[in-house]
Amino acid sequence: MDDDFNSNVFAKETSRLWRAWRTVHEMVQDRGYELAEDEVKISLDRFRREYCMADGNPNRVAMQFSARPSEGMIKKFTPPPTASNPDPAPDCGTIWVEFCHEKSSIGIGVMKKFVQHCAANNFKAGILVTFASLSAQARKVITVTSQYTQIECFLEEDLLVNITHHNLVPKHILLSREEKTALLKRYRLKETQLPRILSKDPIARYLGLKRGQVVKIIRNSETAGRYASYRLCV
Repeated sequence: MDDDFNSNVFAKETSRLWRAWRTVHEMVQDRGYELAEDEVKISLDRFRREYCMADGNPNRVAMQFSARPSEGMIKKFTPPPTASNPDPAPDCGTIWVEFCHEKSSIGIGVMKKFVQHCAANNFKAGILVTFASLSAQARKVITVTSQYTQIECFLEEDLLVNITHHNLVPKHILLSREEKTALLKRYRLKETQLPRILSKDPIARYLGLKRGQVVKIIRNSETAGRYASYRLCV
């Protein structure tokens, strides 16, 4: 009886984790990182085979992965050359994604270990997917380390559905520095005159938007066809 109960619990947890695992892979890919399509679109059966233990219990430790930025992402995140910096380095690098196995509140110890792993392995960014919420102390660690490693945290339950797949969510495209400058010049605007999108907005979090970045939003209209608007991340 206990075996049947455990099997049912593990099956539900595996299904939840598979959905979160797919969403975080799609999120990383949509940001511009390189991932194989068969890795992103993994089936539930294959997920069970590769990421569950013999008793069916999901193995979160095995679900960790990294991804390198694509050439297009590197180009978009590389500042324009200047006289003082003729060969600027890109503002992006390899990202590390980890599913935390802790089921209780995520404290400062867990977060420090994750940050140290990212720093020691030269990961430019890190995403920690957790079952439980972060403590206030753990969130402070993210703020303190943000200058050299961009750390983000997502709850598993917030990744069960990819919000960008909803038909009411328009396409959002991050502009490069050059594209942002050209936009402001074309319309003779200051960036503060643009409509805003909060950095904590679900789409902003999905794309990893930073303050000062601009997204192009493409919508469909029955009268105007497709039209674009722009928002500044604040």
